Amino acid sequence: MKAGFVNIFGKPNAGKSTLLNALMGEKMAIVSHKVQTTRHRIKAILNEKDFQIIFSDTPGIIEPKYKLHEKMMQAVKGSLEDADLALLMFDIKENPEETNEIFEKLHLKVPAIIVINKSDVVKDEKIISSVKEYFQEKKYCKEVVVISALKKTGVDELLKKILNYLPEGMPFFEGDDLSDLPTKFFVSELIREKIFELFQEELPYHSAVLVREFKEKTTLIKISADIIVQRETQKGIIIGEGGSMIKKLGTLARKDIEEFLGSKVFLELFVKVRTKWRDNEIFLREYGY
Repeated sequence: MKAGFVNIFGKPNAGKSTLLNALMGEKMAIVSHKVQTTRHRIKAILNEKDFQIIFSDTPGIIEPKYKLHEKMMQAVKGSLEDADLALLMFDIKENPEETNEIFEKLHLKVPAIIVINKSDVVKDEKIISSVKEYFQEKKYCKEVVVISALKKTGVDELLKKILNYLPEGMPFFEGDDLSDLPTKFFVSELIREKIFELFQEELPYHSAVLVREFKEKTTLIKISADIIVQRETQKGIIIGEGGSMIKKLGTLARKDIEEFLGSKVFLELFVKVRTKWRDNEIFLREYGY
């Protein structure tokens, strides 16, 4: 039996969450084409007959501008401390030298596999080969694997490589749970994902979601959630003319939540203004950061 912690690091939008979902075969992390979608460290437990892998999706590595960013980077730091193996994700469209600087600053104490992602968007094999050679020379790199997390190509090969580096031992978690996080967390994330899909520019980054009520009734689950924004104008945008946007948001979120929970859901959404919540320690704690 092999068991261990495999933590995923990289710049924003490198495809970390998409990879986690591909490895798990389940939607564990919300995905958006916008950067900084992931704010928390999300643990996902992959159980098979002869191994247990605890994957961690981490926020993209950035220079903090708010207390919220500081909390996100603390999640990255915490993930560095308990990893048995690091997956360092690189977007093939990015500059490898800039990404290398970030990887070197992690000061890894565990083996690392470089995961070159988004291979499906590059037609020239020479580009992929040159990037592979570049990272293979780095001290922190044990192996390089080329994948497309979106297309799920190369993911099975990556899983085999991961198992080579895991220690033998008993499982850390018992049962069939896919994560150590509560169901309410995933519900709030699914709502937040729809905010990223429906609204542009800065609004998704100024928003948070807090599930206030989660009650399982005989025929459905009743969920009540607050959408937190920073300004009254943002509240108006989310509500929309005649409540059109919040209705659309609620419909899309409810469908995903029902699929995730396998149950009918009654979803109520409220929009609340909390000025400068991203820099307020009390609000950040209340919202789970």
